[in-house]
Amino acid sequence: MRPHLSNFRRYYPWLHFVPRTAVIELATLGAVGRFKRAPGTLGSLAGIFFYCLLFYKLDPLSFLLLNGVCAYLAIGICDAAEQHLQMRDPGMIVLDEFVAVPLVFFGMGGHQGLIHQNAGWPILLLGFGLFRIFDIIKPFGIKKLQNLPGGIGCVVDDYAAAIAACVCLHAIIFYF
Repeated sequence: MRPHLSNFRRYYPWLHFVPRTAVIELATLGAVGRFKRAPGTLGSLAGIFFYCLLFYKLDPLSFLLLNGVCAYLAIGICDAAEQHLQMRDPGMIVLDEFVAVPLVFFGMGGHQGLIHQNAGWPILLLGFGLFRIFDIIKPFGIKKLQNLPGGIGCVVDDYAAAIAACVCLHAIIFYF
């Protein structure tokens, strides 16, 4: 059973101060989530730019710490947005894809990284494609993760898809 907002906010006390409209705007990335066709794809594409702007040059520990903070914020925001919208993981919530996509490229950034050594944009596009495949098909039990309560279920399936895409991307680069 899904926890009530009052119980959930014990872990996210700052959500009490975020207006309903701001929560929904953050969860949908503004207009990105309101596109009728493929909002998840657009949210994932925005995640590529998020990776390039904030994650690309980070060392592995900083990368994981920043990504962990993003996951914490996204879980709270997505949970509150689901409750405000009275919908379970609606397609318009794209913050989950946005924060998960950088994890696809874990261990590949920086000037000595795999992206820099392997022509950059083709690797980013391949990672984007792999993430979308895993996010849509949800193999390896990823689909079951959506059943977790609230924002956790909304976000963790995308993180699992990102990890699967990361492993595949590393294998493709290694073998080809």
